[in-house]
Formats: sequence, C-alpha cells, structure tokens
Amino acid sequence: MHTRPTQPIEIAQSQRHAREITLRGLGKRDVAAKVETMGEGRPVVFLHGLAGLNDHWEDTVQLAHANFRCVMLEIPLLELEGDDCSIDGVAALTQDFLSRHLDDRAVLVGNSFGGHVALRLAIEHPRLVRGLVLAGSSGLNERTMVAEVRLRPTREWMSRKIGELFFDKSKMREADVDRAFAELGERRRARAMVRLSRSARRNHLGDEIGRITAPTLIVWGREDVVTPPDAAHEFNAKIRDSSIVWYDRCGHAPMLEWPDLFADSVSAFVRDLAARGL
Repeated sequence: MHTRPTQPIEIAQSQRHAREITLRGLGKRDVAAKVETMGEGRPVVFLHGLAGLNDHWEDTVQLAHANFRCVMLEIPLLELEGDDCSIDGVAALTQDFLSRHLDDRAVLVGNSFGGHVALRLAIEHPRLVRGLVLAGSSGLNERTMVAEVRLRPTREWMSRKIGELFFDKSKMREADVDRAFAELGERRRARAMVRLSRSARRNHLGDEIGRITAPTLIVWGREDVVTPPDAAHEFNAKIRDSSIVWYDRCGHAPMLEWPDLFADSVSAFVRDLAARGL
C-alpha cells in the first residue's frame, strides 16, 4: 500500500537554472547534455530512462525542490555512437557529470534504464553516491521491446507500446507518443535504442548488487509489466540497506502516474538520510 506522509511537502518558489554541458566518456568524444536545477541544498540527481526526458520529472521536481537541490540530467541517449552507446558508456558519461559538475555526493533517482545506470555507479563509484532511489529499474529482470522495435514503426504501434508502461492509460502523453514515433522513425535512433537495450539486458548485475552499500529506496508499481514486482523483491533481498515502497494502480513510471506520492517518497528518504548523518 502507499500512504501519504503525515508531514505535507512544502511547495516553494525557486528559480530554475538550465544549462548545456559537455561530457566525456568511453567514446572520448564530446557529448552535449542538458542539466536543469531547482532548489538548494545537497544534490538529488534524476536519471531518465531510454526514451526519457528531464520533462518526465517535472511534476515531481515542482513538489520536491523545496526540500533539496533537484538536478535533472538529460543525456541524448538515442544520439550516442560507438562506445558511448552502451550501458557502460552511459554510466561513464554520468560518472563524468557527478565528478566534474557536482560539489557533493548525490542521491541518484533512476527510472528504468536510469536506475540501471545509478546501480552501476553505486557499485563502481560508491564515493560519489550518497543514496539510491530505484523506480522500475532494469539490471536484474526486465522485459525488452528490442525484438519488437521496427525500423519504421507506425504511430499506432508506438502508442500501444508506450501505453503498456502505464496502469492508467490516461496518464500517457500524446506528445511523448509523437516524439517517440518521430525518433524511432529515424534508422540511426532506432538502432541506438536497440543497441542500448541489448547492452543493458546483457549487463545482468546479479550478485554484484550485493556490493552496494548506499542506502536504497525501491519504489515500484504493483502493475509494472516491464520490470515485474519480482525484480523489486530481488533488489530488496540483495541490497543490505534497502526498503520498498509499493504503489497500487501504477505501472513502470511512478513519477508520471503518481508524482505527488513519488515526491513524498523521495523527500522522506532524503530526510531520513540527513537524520542518519549521511
């Protein structure tokens, strides 16, 4: 069950800072990325999924930025090439961001592929990671669309596939369908999607998960058909300092279906870290 905390989140006005930055990873080439920041305090970095955008965190950040510094990192995943176009490559680009563009260890909030990236960083670069929030994260057990991705998908097919991410189909945004249809209609971007998906699926983290020492909050939709509830249970069993929050009537993207609850969950987790002196 999901419940609201007894203390409501205070919503404050805060200036948004947006900037373009350049990252370098395994490909040894410049990769342009977009960073948006709201709020003050210690950083909480939001990492989107394969077809994600910073915009997908918008409602959550509007509710949570009074409590901590929200940092949304948007890497153009479907434009990546060579060694950058892999789970290893995206993890390296994100590690470059954390190392060069932040002034403190961060809580990483990752959805789907973004959660997988966060896990990799917590395993390989624990000094950079203060805590983890995993929402429908890949890395253990996920269903992939790779076998179904067509080089020229129809809009109807795309709408159906994106709809599968949601329990409440009314939360699906037509703008996301239009964008995905346009992007995957380009052969180069479709190939990048396939390559990234296959790379993530091959990178089964298994027993490596047990190396994670960062406190971890696992947020999962009970109706998630992409990363089923079994994956959440396995993360919880293997990460020693972890807990699960279940959202009823929720699919693969809790920040889109239940942004108010998601903001509450992340804020409560960050408050708990502070109370523990972490």
